[in-house]
Order: sequence, then structure tokens, then C-alpha cells
Amino acid sequence: MAEGARRPAWAEVDLDAIEHNAGVLASIAAPARLCAVVKADAYGHGAVGVARAALAGGASELAVAIVDEGVELRDSRIAAPILVLSEPGADAMSEVYAYGLVPTVYSQEGLELARRAARGRPDGAGARPAPVEVKVDTGMHRVGVAPAELVALLGALHECPELELNGLWTHLAVADEPDSDVTARQLDCFAAARAELQAAGLPPPRRLHAANTAGAVSWPASRFDLVRCGIGLYGYSPSAALTPMLAAATSAAGHREGLRPALSWVARVAFVRELGAGERVSYGLKAPLPARSLVATVPLGYADGIPRSYFTGGGEVLVNGRRRRLAGTVTMDQILVDCGDDFSVAPGDEVVLIGEQGGDRLTADDWARTLGTISYEVVTRIGPRVPRTYRRRSPADREASGGPHRQGAGGNA
Repeated sequence: MAEGARRPAWAEVDLDAIEHNAGVLASIAAPARLCAVVKADAYGHGAVGVARAALAGGASELAVAIVDEGVELRDSRIAAPILVLSEPGADAMSEVYAYGLVPTVYSQEGLELARRAARGRPDGAGARPAPVEVKVDTGMHRVGVAPAELVALLGALHECPELELNGLWTHLAVADEPDSDVTARQLDCFAAARAELQAAGLPPPRRLHAANTAGAVSWPASRFDLVRCGIGLYGYSPSAALTPMLAAATSAAGHREGLRPALSWVARVAFVRELGAGERVSYGLKAPLPARSLVATVPLGYADGIPRSYFTGGGEVLVNGRRRRLAGTVTMDQILVDCGDDFSVAPGDEVVLIGEQGGDRLTADDWARTLGTISYEVVTRIGPRVPRTYRRRSPADREASGGPHRQGAGGNA
């Protein structure tokens, strides 16, 4: 496993796993197309590399949260369609069309900003209307135009010759809870909003989309023309309740292997010390060692994404293939690990925080259970001080192993 050049701690991203996961999700969603959500630096995995691998696996386009994320992809010569999932402000909207992005709008103010940005495109770029997408709030109540205001907003858009409606979409709040009836109500609300547009004589959008990873798996009716998959792309089920459904959908789509977690988080032991039973370590000297133990210092801390609560919750890491608990409070730059009676542990040995070692595995889901959160937060909080390294087999190797090797519709693989 490769590591960072300047620091004995790194996160390794398996781009073949990303490509494989995109292929699985695209098969589950078909005939709907797959949009790979690469916001937040691809959930901490690295947006550019993940985007290329997802497109190679079968994604037809990409989605980001903010304009800067789309600009990064364009600067890396990724030409696939890129949807900005939020309504850009005045300064950001002026950059949207300069970089060939598609903005989401859900207010009259946002629509006017998009119109001005479209009008200000360079000579020749305004030969055809600029695309926008409109988000409808069907029940999540975060952002989106209220259904009662949708006809007015799209009526105003229809009067803007500079713009065209590319898509109409919404976001599902509890699709990861398959027994909830909220998703059905949201889809009914979305259908009613579309019916009102038709009754008002407004032209239909080119496409509809609603499904995240959870919706794509558990609510086939939500797939429409496109699914926007985030957490599944990185190898995780949106919830424990959805895991059996995801396995069944994967098999039904013709895949023998399910989603594969793409990220491993590893460091090397920096220092070791033998301490007697009852000794306490780190800030606050919170907990006595239960027995004479070897304590290893590992150069990662809460500044890198390990919450202080990982110690108080009984969090573990892998050392020499065995699960070992933290010995004391997480500090800004280091953790201390109780290696018990394994006095063979030495500086330079690998410590796995997320990933496999010696036949055992720790996942972001394991961390999430310890921390009382979700895998999304675990992987996205791994900080920028942790170097990302990338593993990718050659196309010939992937072909020989029967692994995925497809060019996405956006190219750029």
C-alpha cells in the first residue's frame, strides 16, 4: 500500500472500486441514467479521480454542491455534464455558464441571476438558450421551490429566451427507511406539481429526477430519467435497513459482487512505550490501562478527522491484524493505542483505521456505529492533512480479471 510522501499517514482510494460501484448502480437504475455525486471532494475521496472512474464505470454525468467544485472538474479537463445541486449566488452564478455547468434554481431571484449570467455569455455562446434545472421542495424542506409557487417560477422561466428548462427534480428525505410512507407522499407531491404544469400549458422539462442511492434501490418509481448516487458510489449502503435490498437489487442487475468500499485509512506507528497496569495516558489521564501494555503513538488526531468521542465510545483500530482500542483522549495530531500484550509492535508498523488487515476489516459503518453518526460523515471528515493516494489497475489487468471497463457517456476516463 502506497503512502504519503511526507507523512506516515494516508488515505488510499481504490478507483477500480469506484468504477465497479458505478457499474453496479448504473445497472440497478437502468434504463435511467446514473449521475455520480462528487460533492465535498467526492465525499473525501478526491473529486477528479473519482469522477473519471465513475464515468468509466457507467455514469453519464456528475453532480456537485457548489460552483467551485464544478470549476475544479472543468480545470481538470473533465467534459461530462455537471449539475450544481444548489442555487448559486450572484458572484458564483456569473461563473456557471463560463465553465459549462448547469445551475439549479428555486427562487425568482435565482432565476434572474441565471438569466443575467446567460445573457452575459461570450459572443457565440448565446446561440441557444442556457440550461437550468429547477428543484421542487416535496417535503424535505431544506431548499426548493414550494409546489404552490412552481407554476409561477416556470412561467417566468418560459418568458426568458436566454434560458431553457433542462430538468425538474426533488430530493427524498427518508428513502433509506423503506417502511416509511413519506417517500410515497413526496413522489405523489412531485407528480401533482408536474400535473399543474401541464394544466397551465407550460412545456414539460426534458427530464425528471428524484432518487438518491436509497431511492434508486428501494423505490423504483423514483428513478425517472436519472438517479443521483452518492454514498453507494463509495461502497456503502445508505442504511442498515437497505442493505438486504441493495444485495437483492445487485444480484437482479446481474452482478455477482456488491458494492466495495473504496477508501482505506492507514498510518504508521511513530513511537511505542511499555506501561504498567493502572497507568493513564493522554490529556486528562482519563482511563487506566487494564494490564501491562504496549502503547503505540499514531500520527493522526482530531485535526485529521478522528473525533475525540472515538475514544470515549470505545473506538478501535487494527494493529498486527488485531482490533485494539484507543488508550486515551484523541489529541489534535496523535492518538494512543493500547496494543495489549503484543510487545512486537514497533515504529513503522501499519495501523489501519479504515480498511483490511490480517483478515479483519474496519469500515466507515463501524466508525459510524461507535460515533452515533453515519458513514457519510466519517469519510467526509477525513481532513486535508491526510494525503490521498490512488490505486488503479491497468485496463488490460481489469479486462483480464473480468472487472468493469466501460467508458461513461461523458468520456474523460
